[in-house]
Amino acid sequence: MSRLTVLRRAALLGLTVNALRPARGRLSIPAFAAGWLTAELAPQLLAAHTVDTVASLARHGLRSRDDRIAAALGLLSIAGLGTLIATGHGARAEVEHALAETLGEDYTSGLSALPNAADLATPWRQIALPFRMRDPEVVRLRGVAYAQGGRRFHLDVFHHERRPAGRPVLLHVHGGAWVIGNKEQQGIPLMLHMAAKGWVCVSANYPLSPRSRWPEHVIALKRAVAWIREHGAEYGADPSFVAVTGGSAGGHLAALLALSPGDPLFQPGFEDADTSIQACVPHYGAYDFAAATGTRATRERLRWVAKYVVDKDPRQYPEIYQAASPLARVHADAPPFFVIHGHDDSLIPVPEARAFVDALRAVSTNPVVYAELAGAQHAFDIFPSIRSAHVVRGVERFLDWTYRHWSLARQPEQPLADQVEQDLAGATRDAQAAGEQELVQ
Repeated sequence: MSRLTVLRRAALLGLTVNALRPARGRLSIPAFAAGWLTAELAPQLLAAHTVDTVASLARHGLRSRDDRIAAALGLLSIAGLGTLIATGHGARAEVEHALAETLGEDYTSGLSALPNAADLATPWRQIALPFRMRDPEVVRLRGVAYAQGGRRFHLDVFHHERRPAGRPVLLHVHGGAWVIGNKEQQGIPLMLHMAAKGWVCVSANYPLSPRSRWPEHVIALKRAVAWIREHGAEYGADPSFVAVTGGSAGGHLAALLALSPGDPLFQPGFEDADTSIQACVPHYGAYDFAAATGTRATRERLRWVAKYVVDKDPRQYPEIYQAASPLARVHADAPPFFVIHGHDDSLIPVPEARAFVDALRAVSTNPVVYAELAGAQHAFDIFPSIRSAHVVRGVERFLDWTYRHWSLARQPEQPLADQVEQDLAGATRDAQAAGEQELVQ
């Protein structure tokens, strides 16, 4: 066995150890990049590595010292990858516990879409090809302009191919530290899943720094919400119910949208537009924009944000950072929240999410669900994985629960799941009738 094989096995073991116990401080960015992919692709890595290890043992045995070192490294990697897979499976129980604990009897009553065996099962076929993200039942309309200004003011609309009318809306906001990213790269597994379930999903671009300065980012997204309210019905939406989600910087912006309805500071020239949000599901968001908690991570981010995003000294203009901070915006009328964060997040450490949840729970009259996922890094939901699949299904149940209660408060009618099925069935019948009519003609 070659020394190169030993080095390859050592490298994989190092990646696995980093995914299990990520480095902090100055190594947080490379630790995230390596740990995120290793943890979420653990089943694929385990399968490939096991085949390689068994084949090497069959060819070379344990004759030399390098053979024995490589075999030992290989077995340690197999054990570590197995642990990562088991931890990913743990997201199912973590999400379900968070929902049941916070929503209580309502979640276990007829007002909730309780998970069945299919909901809780791991979708191995989807996970086997994680970068093949598509659904034959979902139509995606790309590049719809929601405001003037080019492609940074474009959005994509996802809807079921049958296009039922009056469906709730889920708006996704991409992350990327307010300076990179676009609607094509993030949130796709959740958008496809919810659209297949009958929701109308919208993924929006927004201006990026340093070319654009704060608060142009959130102003643009407020315009996107106003566009949904005005034009959503054209795509089968019920524009009176808009939920918002996003990760990282997108989680920050999603939370800020939910906590600042109608704020004229973020709605210049369209102050009268309804930009209220009915539910919010931020993933690994940056909630302490002003570094009020004083942690090392928030202080370091504040310096970076001040230079590249806001371009104003936070000591001279603290009100700008306070107004942009979801942590400082919590209030009693906040919509229902489902905050999701990885315990091992290297870029936005988990204490920031805990502080935000505690502050929100202290004042909000609506439910605040919090799921802290063991072993999860930043950006764990970019593509389908064991962990992200269970999170997506938990988000679906939270959003359905929220929409049910919102609908019942307005007009007590049939349960959401029955309504969606009837709408989809009706759309199918209409399409069939139209086809038959064309044949007659």
